[in-house]
Formats: sequence, C-alpha cells, structure tokens
Amino acid sequence: MTQATENRVAIAATVVSLAAEAAELRTRADELRRELVDLDERMSAVSAALGRLPDA
Repeated sequence: MTQATENRVAIAATVVSLAAEAAELRTRADELRRELVDLDERMSAVSAALGRLPDA
C-alpha cells in the first residue's frame, strides 16, 4: 500500500471509531437524563410527603 492509501485507511478507521464512541456517549447521556428525571420525581415525592407531616 502507498502512504496515501495507508493514511486514508487510518482516517477511515478513526472516523468509524469516533462514530462508535459518539453513539455510546449519546446512549449514556440518554440514560443519565432518564435517571435525573427519576431522581427529580422521587425528590418531589419526598418533599410532598415532608410537607404533609404535622408541625412539631
């Protein structure tokens, strides 16, 4: 292979690798967003429950 061909192959491999990593990061970001929504809902429920407690 020529140097130019090797460079193209290396660039293509890098692009594929970065695209795969980006997909994994997108998936993880979506998971974290869902976890934050769940956490917010639980915090709201706890806050509401605390608000219903009688004053000491």
